[in-house]
Amino acid sequence: MELRQFDLNLLVAFDWLMQEQSVSRAAERMFVTQSAMSHTLQRLRQQLDDPLLVKTPSGMKPTERALALIEPVRAVLREVEFLIRQPEVFDPARSQRRFVMAATDYMDFLLIPPLIERIAREAPGIDIHVKRTDLPFPEKELEAGELDIVVGFEAILKPAAYLNGRKLFEDRMTCLLRQEHPSIQGDTVSLEDYVGLKHMLISRTGTRTGVIDDWLAERGLERRIALIVPHFLSAPFIVANTDMLLSLPLRIAEQFVRLAPLRVVPVPIELPSYDLVMIWHPLRESDPAHRWLREQIWDVCQDLNQQTNST
Repeated sequence: MELRQFDLNLLVAFDWLMQEQSVSRAAERMFVTQSAMSHTLQRLRQQLDDPLLVKTPSGMKPTERALALIEPVRAVLREVEFLIRQPEVFDPARSQRRFVMAATDYMDFLLIPPLIERIAREAPGIDIHVKRTDLPFPEKELEAGELDIVVGFEAILKPAAYLNGRKLFEDRMTCLLRQEHPSIQGDTVSLEDYVGLKHMLISRTGTRTGVIDDWLAERGLERRIALIVPHFLSAPFIVANTDMLLSLPLRIAEQFVRLAPLRVVPVPIELPSYDLVMIWHPLRESDPAHRWLREQIWDVCQDLNQQTNST
């Protein structure tokens, strides 16, 4: 007989029948009538092609076939019970879990330091592996469990609609320059000065243009990009020692001001704000450990929001 033709629910009844070796007592243990249990025994006999329980002067006794099935059936039932049992409560303080996150440079710089500080304090046994985000979006890695969460700009990540996600906060473009810049003395920069000065560009892919250049091109304008670097690491120190302007997200600019003699002024063009999101696969939605990590990321981002709003 093929598995698809066998009613697996009968295995529970078989286990009770073998334990009690009595139809009436097995019926009581399963909270069914004796008639229903007798019918179940008949179905077992038909599907297994064996009498299973035989009447003798000293009561019902299992056949050799039934005896051979007792332990294998109980092992199967134990495995099934384990599979359907409610997961244990996740205890971050005792967990040895390892999570893998993919993050843009922006989120690596802004989110990871406070997140790791929080995890080290509340869950010292948990390890975090941070990878760079790849394009196209790593859907297969999320589905396979090779990645737990991806964080970054939604407009850049462009995750598939079926994936789960949550907006963490917004950011907007601003302009960073050295404190003693010779051409810009006040708290603003004109569009004419903005276009006329040299610019530094952070481009992970090496692309020479972005949304700012598209906006300028629509108006017949173009800025000079004198330097392109692939990441944020050297940016504050280069800007602090040159007359170049750097257009970048406000939250990063605020951090750079703490590292070098820099100041922030608004970008003199109209650009929409950007949504920062975390993305995960629906397969991990109900995992208690995964839910805990998402909560930590959310809480850290709310702290970052409060810090920005208070400045």
